[in-house]
Amino acid sequence: MHWNREMSDLVLAVYSITLIMGLPANLLAFYTFVRKVRRDAKPIDVLLLSLNISDLIFLFFLPFHMKEAADMKWNFTHFFCAMSMFIFFTAIYNNTFILTAISVERYLGVAFPIKYKIKRNPRNAVITSFIFLVISMGHCSVVFIVQYWIPTNSTTQEQLTQNACYVEFSKEQLKVLMPVRLELFLVLFCIPFLICCFCYINFILILSRLSNISPKKRFRAIGLALATLLVFTICFMPYSVSHLVGFIEWHSPHWREYALLTSTFNASLDPFIFYFSSSALRETLKLCTQGLLKRLSCYPKALYSQSSTDQ
Repeated sequence: MHWNREMSDLVLAVYSITLIMGLPANLLAFYTFVRKVRRDAKPIDVLLLSLNISDLIFLFFLPFHMKEAADMKWNFTHFFCAMSMFIFFTAIYNNTFILTAISVERYLGVAFPIKYKIKRNPRNAVITSFIFLVISMGHCSVVFIVQYWIPTNSTTQEQLTQNACYVEFSKEQLKVLMPVRLELFLVLFCIPFLICCFCYINFILILSRLSNISPKKRFRAIGLALATLLVFTICFMPYSVSHLVGFIEWHSPHWREYALLTSTFNASLDPFIFYFSSSALRETLKLCTQGLLKRLSCYPKALYSQSSTDQ
């Protein structure tokens, strides 16, 4: 990013909110999903665990970008710059695939309940998650290519990235980067987004016609659909559109830095999808809440007892 004090404060605020909100929720989800997969694995549990692990890896690397924002320059090695951005982008696009797979799984479950229940297998979800990860990593490996692509002019790559990580590019680098960004927009965003819209729109229509579903279950199902589409729209769409605009104008638009910030919110919004998708997580959250309230209710009694003893 091109740093100034206002941009630094904004980035720190967004990253801090994402980390504070996302880390506890994702750790709780990880604990729940691991237990659920070990006990009784279903395809949706495997997909949710894959999405959860992707978010946790993303959150692990987020503090390094927070330090970059605080220092207003990149103070780590060039290799770590490439590695951190590779993880950053891979997590984003891997999440789009997994969210799409969850939408397909939910749609098939209501559109073809009997056939899908017979044929569903957690192993297929594991294989699917692995394929998604390989595709995402393959596309995002362009970060390493661009980072170590030697420009033909006299300015070295170290000079170009002296104070920033993955910002300045030569003309030769743009020839490689811009077509790849266009492909990312078309393949890793547009296609998953269209599939997700198709599945969840039909998912909601089918549920609206079923009279044997309780209002509570219907609310959770619609909440899942709306939460997923909200994540796509808020987190992935602005940044993906910047790829298209950048390809047309043949340079990164100035607002791309702000669009990238919205993608970081994904790690703090995914727990809403976990909540609507997993009854095990809802039960774990309920138990945690009850335990916390019980402790809080006992705390005033303990203070009263202590004060009485002192007297």
